[in-house]
Amino acid sequence: MALVVTGVVVLDCAEPEKLAAFYKELLEAEETDATANRVEIRGADGTRLAFRRDVKATPPSWPRPENSLQAHLDFHVEDLDEAERRVVGLGGRPLETKDASGPFEERGYADPAGHSFTLRMVPATAPKQG
Repeated sequence: MALVVTGVVVLDCAEPEKLAAFYKELLEAEETDATANRVEIRGADGTRLAFRRDVKATPPSWPRPENSLQAHLDFHVEDLDEAERRVVGLGGRPLETKDASGPFEERGYADPAGHSFTLRMVPATAPKQG
C-alpha cells in the first residue's frame, strides 16, 4: 500500500474563495473541502487544486525575472480561442511573453490573484492514413 495516496497543488492567495471560484468555472470543478483559510476543488478530469489564505501573498511577476515563478500550471485544451474567452470572462488576463512557443501552441495567462498558467493546445489524434 502506498504511503502517499494523493496529491494536491496548493496556491497561496489573499482570497481563496474568489480564486477557487475562478478555477471551479474554468475546470468545471466541484468544491470538495472548505475551511476558513483553505478551499479545495476537484476538476471534471480529476485535477485537484487547493487555495490557501495568505494575507501577505505576493503575485508572481512572470515573465519578468523579479519574484518570477512561484508555481506554474498547464492545462490542455482543444480550442485556444474558446478557452481564452472563458479565462478572460472569468477574470483572468493574458500574459505577454517573448519566449518561443515550443513544440505545442500555447498561451500564458494570470488568474485573478496573479498566478501564471498556460493553456496548451492538445495535438489532434487523427488515425494515420496509408
